[in-house]
Amino acid sequence: MIDTAPVVHDRVAYTTCYMCACRCGIKVHLQDGQIRYIEGNRDHPVNKGVLCAKGSAGIMTQNSPAKLKKPLLRVGERGQGEFKEIEWEEALALASDWLGQIRATDPKRLAFFTGRDQSQALTGWWATQFGTPNYAAHGGFCSVNMAAGGLYSIGGSFWEFGEPDWHRTRYFMLFGVAEDHDSNPIKLGLGHLKGRTGDDQAKFVSVNPVRTGYSAIADEWIGLAPGTDGLFVLALVHELLRNDKIDLDFLVRYTNAAWLIIDAPGSAEHGLFARDAEGAPLCCDHLVGHAVNALLPGVQPRLIGRVTLPEEVFGAGRQARPVFDLLAETYLDPAYAPENVALRIGISAETIRRIAAELAEAAFEQQIELPIEWTDWAGRRHDKVIGRPVSMHAMRGISAHSNGFQTCRAIHLLQMLLGSIDCPGGFRYKPPFPRPVPPPVKPAWRSAPDQPLPGPPLGFPEGPEDLLVDDAGKALRIDKAYSWEAPLAAHGLMHMVIHNAWAGDPYPIDTLFLYMANMAWNSAMNTTGTMRMLTDKDPETGAYRIPHIIYADAYYSETVAYADLVLPDTTYLERHDCISLLDRPICDAEGMADSIRQPVIELDRDVRPFQDVLLDLGARLKLPGMVKQDGTPLYPGGLKDYMVHHQRKPGIGMLAGWRGADGSQHGKGEPNPDQLQRYIENGCFWRAEIPESARYLRHANHDYFDWAISMGLMDRPEQIVLQLYSEPLQRFRLAAEGHGEGQPPESERERLLSYFDPLPIWYAPFGQNESEIEFPLHAITQRPMHMYHSWGSQNAWLRQIQSENKLYIHHATAARLGLKDGDWVWVESEHGGIKAPLQLMDGVNPDTVWTWNAIGKRAGAWNLKPEAGEAQRGFLLNHVISELLPPRPDGYRYANADPVTGQAAWYDLKVRLRKCEPGEERLTEPRFSPLQPPLPAPAETSRYGRFFRRKREKAGEGAQ
Repeated sequence: MIDTAPVVHDRVAYTTCYMCACRCGIKVHLQDGQIRYIEGNRDHPVNKGVLCAKGSAGIMTQNSPAKLKKPLLRVGERGQGEFKEIEWEEALALASDWLGQIRATDPKRLAFFTGRDQSQALTGWWATQFGTPNYAAHGGFCSVNMAAGGLYSIGGSFWEFGEPDWHRTRYFMLFGVAEDHDSNPIKLGLGHLKGRTGDDQAKFVSVNPVRTGYSAIADEWIGLAPGTDGLFVLALVHELLRNDKIDLDFLVRYTNAAWLIIDAPGSAEHGLFARDAEGAPLCCDHLVGHAVNALLPGVQPRLIGRVTLPEEVFGAGRQARPVFDLLAETYLDPAYAPENVALRIGISAETIRRIAAELAEAAFEQQIELPIEWTDWAGRRHDKVIGRPVSMHAMRGISAHSNGFQTCRAIHLLQMLLGSIDCPGGFRYKPPFPRPVPPPVKPAWRSAPDQPLPGPPLGFPEGPEDLLVDDAGKALRIDKAYSWEAPLAAHGLMHMVIHNAWAGDPYPIDTLFLYMANMAWNSAMNTTGTMRMLTDKDPETGAYRIPHIIYADAYYSETVAYADLVLPDTTYLERHDCISLLDRPICDAEGMADSIRQPVIELDRDVRPFQDVLLDLGARLKLPGMVKQDGTPLYPGGLKDYMVHHQRKPGIGMLAGWRGADGSQHGKGEPNPDQLQRYIENGCFWRAEIPESARYLRHANHDYFDWAISMGLMDRPEQIVLQLYSEPLQRFRLAAEGHGEGQPPESERERLLSYFDPLPIWYAPFGQNESEIEFPLHAITQRPMHMYHSWGSQNAWLRQIQSENKLYIHHATAARLGLKDGDWVWVESEHGGIKAPLQLMDGVNPDTVWTWNAIGKRAGAWNLKPEAGEAQRGFLLNHVISELLPPRPDGYRYANADPVTGQAAWYDLKVRLRKCEPGEERLTEPRFSPLQPPLPAPAETSRYGRFFRRKREKAGEGAQ
């Protein structure tokens, strides 16, 4: 008799996956202290038991030959990878010495930047307590356009801030997503969407230059040209306005469509909202015929036509017009008509009109009504919730362009015009969102010796007065975030840190402190130049231009070789961690949630969790909030103690579940010493259901306000008005016109006037018009479902799926260029060239080539053999992307980034292809000298699991 369900473990431990940023719940099956297999946790709110290839392959990441084993101190030249192992006390003493000298003299000379980490609530707080403004995480080169575009428009955004209503939507549009960070929830959602039939079926439209990943199962693929998504969306807006297919009731109730804009060109108030003496915005009430407080309940505003403002407040003859009046005039312009944008985006005018009609039909002809009683912000009771069942999701394909911020705003504009924000069938917020527009947190400066910053280093400026610049307009941060070059840089400009530190622009630094950021390889533009900058020396002194580099990682990535001091981290299965509401939450539209990681594997080498190390350094440096009054560590148990006992304000800590001395409180309450045990008993997560009456229209739902206040998510019950028109952007344009105290340098005025339009606009990504002839092809990457950035290539199982990559091109384009399948080509940009193998396909925009992200590796990195496929036949587009734009007339070069947020413009790349000569070697280029990791050589064959088999066979023999 065959046992179909044999017991293959002696222990099962729950924790949270970190094979990507999805943060799924997992059950780790262990036998004799080793991982037998990993499965999804069916009770977990994120993945509900679903686990992808990456999550299941966590066994091989845990057993990676690239794991670091001890702290390392450089003994050779930087970049050569020559280290000696040292003890932790020596490593921490050295780091404390470097950092202590900086803090005592000039804290901003520490640049502390973290990569794809989920502890930003801790690392950002640590930077604040240290006193350096030079902190950010990887969002500046990943998705800040998505976050900022949403937070400056609707008080939330895609991915972690909101999600589609998968169960009720009738029309789903996916922009710029192949495989998202939110992978398993999207797979679950799409599975449900595709499984609906008959009268309940929904349409899935994917907008992406490449038909792969999610696009492969879409009902319709819109393969437009990269960077033209915003123009496509605004053409849809044009059609909806032209056909009067918009939700006017939603616009009046929940947006600033009726707010009056001062119409006085040349004045300091032009384009600002007309406000009364108390600062409330004004609208023109249709009944009384003059301007009144737009926030009063029951107003019936006019949306069209100019208004004369009260003379006693604004002076004689001052005119204003509603936001909607300007919006309609702007987007009804023939420039946005489908026939005038079709050629540019590569989609026919007929298709644009049809998609607009389908959106309108789904929103207004398939309206949803749910019999849910709720109370709005003004105290008015309603007996139903109306839903517009059109939902959207977008990610890096939108954000990684120099026009990404305005494109994201355009998508949110489309959502608002359809009335599909936080309603049944539409886009729905996830707690702790929505937030005020924008969130009321400003970036802090005032860096002083031995003092913390007066606030967080990252925030949301509302005008020039919030920028971090000196009296001459010069940037005060090393990455130039919150300067006139990137005013709304809510996540910083991580891709510019190394360049600016090397150049001493705007000033030199002493120590570059990086965590889990592979900035010498796949997280860098201009990889060759970046490696040179990290090793460059001052010819006069012989000292490195960046004096000290501290790097923390669990694995021997390409960046380790460039560090002076390496602090080895643990894997995600060996440490405590929290996925906090103060950080990057795991909530869903109907519930508030957070989770933890716990160690499920005992350490077998001399490494420490980076979060513990950071708190240890904070205690050694006597940073405020990290030591007791007697100078001893406040969190002697490291992150485990911090997770439980740290409070940002009374009752609000890192974890929301089981608070209070007895664990009976949720959301807010005093610390509970048994909190972590309660999480472990519950599968390492906590979730609280949102009351039914509070689940929709949360920007204006008093039932939600009451619940959110009780849970610590809000302080006051105030309506959040969605912003079609962004007044903060207009404030920067007024400064560019010469108004106000905060004035930009002359060189910045044109950029501010061009790109800070308070209504969403589209402009061609930088440099693309100029490079059309010499470099005619767009070049982008897509994320494979089985890999997460560079981590996957150290994983023995995932490498069997893919260990090299190709450059994909449309059949027709290849034929026109005289290329065929299997050819090797040089891919050349204005910045440089790479050599790669070619593969032909149909599912790609004809003017676009693409490849998989982060497959190529430097020989020897990740403890892979130098002859590994990743090093011989894998490549990166990063080598041909510059971190700087071409010089302007005076020679200055801006960051290759969105001018509003500083988001790295990875996907603006234009290239040409040149077929390799017959004698050229079929190996990818450029090539660099192999790294020599201070680690044991990897095994020829992975035989992990043989001991389980032997034990099972032995047990079988005994049973006989």
